Amino acid sequence: MMTTSIPTAEEIAALVPRWTRDLERLLPIRSQFIISGNIRDHFLTPVAEHLITPAPLRRCLWQVLARQHFEILLIYDPVEGIRPYPGNAATQEIARTLFKLNLQDGQTMPMSLDHLADLMGLLNRTREVRAALLIDFASRLARHPDQLDAGEHRFFLAAERLAVHAVPIVLKTPPPGHDNRPRFNPILWLLNRPQDLPSWFALDNARIESIGIGLPDFDVREAAARSYFSLFAPDNENTATIDETSQAAFAAAFARATEGLTLVALSDIAQLANRQGIGWERVEDAVQCYKVGVLENPWKKSYLKSRIAHAAAQIETRVKGQPQAVTKTVDILMRSVMGLTGAQAKSGGNRPRGVLFFAGPSGVGKTELAKTLTELIFGDERAYIRFDMSEFAEEHNSARLLGAPPGYVGFEAGGELTNAVREKPFSVVLFDEVEKAHPRILDKFLQILEDGRLTDGRGDVTYFSETLLVFTSNLGIFIEDEHGRRVQNIVPGDPYEVVETRIKDAIADYFKYHLSRPEILNRIGDNIVVFNFITASVAKPIFVGMLENVLRRVREEHRLALHFAPAALQRLQDWCIEDLGNGGRGIGNRLESRFINPLARALFALDDLARREEATITDLVEDEMGIVSVILR
Repeated sequence: MMTTSIPTAEEIAALVPRWTRDLERLLPIRSQFIISGNIRDHFLTPVAEHLITPAPLRRCLWQVLARQHFEILLIYDPVEGIRPYPGNAATQEIARTLFKLNLQDGQTMPMSLDHLADLMGLLNRTREVRAALLIDFASRLARHPDQLDAGEHRFFLAAERLAVHAVPIVLKTPPPGHDNRPRFNPILWLLNRPQDLPSWFALDNARIESIGIGLPDFDVREAAARSYFSLFAPDNENTATIDETSQAAFAAAFARATEGLTLVALSDIAQLANRQGIGWERVEDAVQCYKVGVLENPWKKSYLKSRIAHAAAQIETRVKGQPQAVTKTVDILMRSVMGLTGAQAKSGGNRPRGVLFFAGPSGVGKTELAKTLTELIFGDERAYIRFDMSEFAEEHNSARLLGAPPGYVGFEAGGELTNAVREKPFSVVLFDEVEKAHPRILDKFLQILEDGRLTDGRGDVTYFSETLLVFTSNLGIFIEDEHGRRVQNIVPGDPYEVVETRIKDAIADYFKYHLSRPEILNRIGDNIVVFNFITASVAKPIFVGMLENVLRRVREEHRLALHFAPAALQRLQDWCIEDLGNGGRGIGNRLESRFINPLARALFALDDLARREEATITDLVEDEMGIVSVILR
């Protein structure tokens, strides 16, 4: 790993983790520290004048203590026990003579909680050296933080009492150059979450300080990225010959693509790029490979652009009568393919590839368009993942979608959504009838739309950065009037401009005033695609296509070719398209009741069906009870 040259001391100071500065500032007045959050990460640490590099927490912590003339850091974890850090002869000698530690192999010593409590007291009383105790994996000391057994309760009570009664020390024999001002020999608890300690432990205790460690920001990631530049360069390229501008561009691109990731993740990505032979110009491909586990990206295939160029014509063969919706969808799709979704934001690279909100009457092709997009982009409808949001009308159903919280039954299984996207990171994800989901579940979409990721109950992160999200909704078809009655907002025959305006207004009202969540609408932005009612001219080809499907099924099942007399065909068409309020789905429903059901009866009654090769439907007859009969010849 190459270190990063930082030109000024001020820039180094700005990049040094804040938690280290807080710790150094508070050492004279706090006896114990609860350090939690991103504790397993690496942190930018000065290693020499004008040089800074990522390092583990222990090394970073030791640099803070060493500047205050600490001579030893004792590290305890529940598995190995206690050991001195750094593991040199001087610290081992201090551990043996001053703290009476019988180190095995000169390195570690098993220790019970009772003996650890005694060591804490000895640490606080010593005046010979400045020493600190780091309790690692402190989240695992107790099985249940608020249901302690007798031994655990005795240990935490002793630690709390020590925090209250501890006093800062002055060394008997200070080292040369040491100001010897009073400072505590501190105890540092390393936790995943502050709640992993008993709730009463730090309550109203001014001697215990809580320090949270967050994820690295853009500037820190950018500085760390320079440390990994050499791992990205191809073997035949000398990194010394690459100009500073290119290295700076690499670092900025790496930092942008890794928002929300740790510095350890950046190191892993660099190692992955090195093994995969990914050059520094393709840093985003390396990040994508780390997130979704696949280097081949369908969104960057050369053939996709040619497919999208003819997408409108292909879509219109399956979704008929929606020219405005198809045009807007193709525009958004082109933006997704070019990787420009969220380009106006500094961190837009982690967002989903595209977001589409399909709104309009029922049965006009919203779901069909989502399927068509899947086949168009990925060449396979099986890359299409659908969730019927009416199944998630209750808040507790969020556990099914996203995974149960840690500790609840089934949390280890993850969520249906997160598992599906993890299995198919390149996919179209359809949330059908999204307005029927519980509002608390809709809140989860904020994180997906903004950050492009979700964390399930197991703590696994699922990335949505390579998905196309499609929401469908029937919002705006009906609204409530001033008396609270449900009335139709748009009707067949309204101009498209009227339909689009009224539906968009109704969607805005729903998110702003009904849900009180305008932030969801803001994340969706101008990606609302409004579908129109099916018109009579469009209904005829839809009817013809559905009828051809029926006749083909009869040929496949019974090897019988059916033909229509013109009058019978016209009568059936008139019946099926007389009411277009339910769109294409309504045409299919009437075709089923007016033709498929009576056809099944007629075929069932034929004694010579197996011997026939063709038949003609001469008429469709409706009796006084509304029952239709098919007349076959």
